Amino acid sequence: MLSSLYVLNELFFYRKYFNVLKAIFFVNTLIKNSFWCKLIKCCKFTEQIKIKVNVKTIYKIIPFLKVFKNKEYNASVFRSDSIAGITVGVVLIPQAIAYALLMGVPPIYGLYACLAPLLLYSFFGTSRQLSIGPVAVTAILVMSGVSQLATPFTEEFTQLVLFMGFLIGLVQILMSVLRMGFLVNLISQPVISGFISAAAIIIIVSQLKGALGIDIPIFEHSYQTVWYAITNFSEVNWITLGICVGSIIVINILKRWKRSFPGALTVLVITTLVSYFFNLTSKGVSVIRDVPSGLPKFSIPEMSYDTMVILIPSVVTVTFIGFVGSIGIAKSMEMKNRDHTIRPNQELFALGIAKVIGSFFLAVPSSGSYSRTAINDEAGGKTTVSSLVAVVMVVLSLLFLTKFFYHIPKSTLAAIILVSVFGLINYSEAKYLFSVRRRDFVVMIITFFGTLVFGVENGIFIGVLLSFVFLQYYSARPHIAELVNIPETEYYRNINRFPDAVQSELYLIIRFDNQLYFGNSGYFKDAILGFVSKRDKVPKFLILDNTNMHDIDSTGLHVLEDIQQYLEGLNVQLLMVGTIGPVRDFMKRSGFTDKLGVDHYFLTITDAVDYADNKKVVKESHSAAVQFNKKRRSFLD
Repeated sequence: MLSSLYVLNELFFYRKYFNVLKAIFFVNTLIKNSFWCKLIKCCKFTEQIKIKVNVKTIYKIIPFLKVFKNKEYNASVFRSDSIAGITVGVVLIPQAIAYALLMGVPPIYGLYACLAPLLLYSFFGTSRQLSIGPVAVTAILVMSGVSQLATPFTEEFTQLVLFMGFLIGLVQILMSVLRMGFLVNLISQPVISGFISAAAIIIIVSQLKGALGIDIPIFEHSYQTVWYAITNFSEVNWITLGICVGSIIVINILKRWKRSFPGALTVLVITTLVSYFFNLTSKGVSVIRDVPSGLPKFSIPEMSYDTMVILIPSVVTVTFIGFVGSIGIAKSMEMKNRDHTIRPNQELFALGIAKVIGSFFLAVPSSGSYSRTAINDEAGGKTTVSSLVAVVMVVLSLLFLTKFFYHIPKSTLAAIILVSVFGLINYSEAKYLFSVRRRDFVVMIITFFGTLVFGVENGIFIGVLLSFVFLQYYSARPHIAELVNIPETEYYRNINRFPDAVQSELYLIIRFDNQLYFGNSGYFKDAILGFVSKRDKVPKFLILDNTNMHDIDSTGLHVLEDIQQYLEGLNVQLLMVGTIGPVRDFMKRSGFTDKLGVDHYFLTITDAVDYADNKKVVKESHSAAVQFNKKRRSFLD
């Protein structure tokens, strides 16, 4: 016995080196005892399971590795990814420079945002086509939030932007760990559409300075900027305006000719050459001037608790808007290509880690870009290797091309931004919502004007708040209908839709289309009593169709008890039909099932009507109608 314990102790002490030790002095002892032989086999099997689980976990955390899992990645796929990556790279470079200026930081930081974040997302993201980097909406949100603390294009402002990117990433990682990807559903599509449309107009107004060549002061509201531009229109630099308008026209023509053609880069090169050879800076045309070359160095952003508290509203806004946009784009690519699966919580982690690590390498906040993702897909991108190729393009630009950026006209960058955001103003969505769902249209319009008048953070807060007000209003007044029999059928439908259907004097059938909870229990009670009181002759039975009542709370239960007592006073029997499992469980625990009586529960309206007409009792039907779950329930049930 002691020798066996000794062997067991040695076995587990040296379990990491078991394959080596089994060849030496323990082998003879183990072989002599069949129990130990079985233990060896068990250990081997356990190790195999651990290896399989570890590999599966690695693939789950780093989806990029799955690309090479089954040796499906070949020269043909790499060729497609390379072409797509180069195409995205030539579009990404001018956009990154432009959006950096929109964010209020030097243009080089836009290029830095295309390195570490894009590289990290390629490894951790679940979308194979999503292209992340600086985008217009994120840029204007960051600009709006940080400008409360510092002046744009200063070192202090840049440090705050990097710190904000770190915080956004941290929040997204935390949401991923807590599996809170579902929270993005709190922002409805009308709110998103109204907000983005208003943000697009704010962005357009912000580019008036670069497009017109007028030195416009920074105002709190967009209408002030527009009014200043109108009243000082005589100061317009016509060469600057001409470059901007001409660039917009050329980019749109090239985009209509071929969507994947790098129109922005083409215009950028042409206008830069014109600026250089004709010395347009001497004629008042503003250029971006010096852009440092080389790759970003590791640097920790300046952080402080007080700054974090002030930035939190903007951080939350960018976190949700950026993730909603990114996941929406990724989902659209998933549905189109059907070769991968998007996991929202993993997407949160990928976007978060890209921002956190990116902030240490001077990368400003980034999000998914619809235009670049579409170009990536159309150009043949099959995996995130295309994003790695785009990163290489940016690296080459930073190492060898920054000296050519000096003469890029700011009006060209303004044109690139304007072309990108014109499509964000969603007229068609407003028209569609007006025709199919007016309350969603109201939410979209109020969010739109709220964002324009009160700012981006307040605008989206107004939209979300209004959405919940409408949700609560309609939840508190849900649809409730009296059902009648359609002649010569066993179907029962809303009397308002089938006015010629038969209404019985013996029974009244009511269907309640929502959960019964504290918010609508009063409305439910008033509606039931109203249906009964409207009858010229009080019915003998009230049949309550519960098929659409998916939940009930204690307040709703008390109301049901009140209704039962009221009906008993009128000699009316309450019959329950189609009560679903969770509601049945609650009613059984509360004692209401036994109080009402097992014989008053039915699976279908037809069974309840047969009982009311003929007193026909089917015990099996009653038994199924009151079945309840005896298993342990969760703490909050």
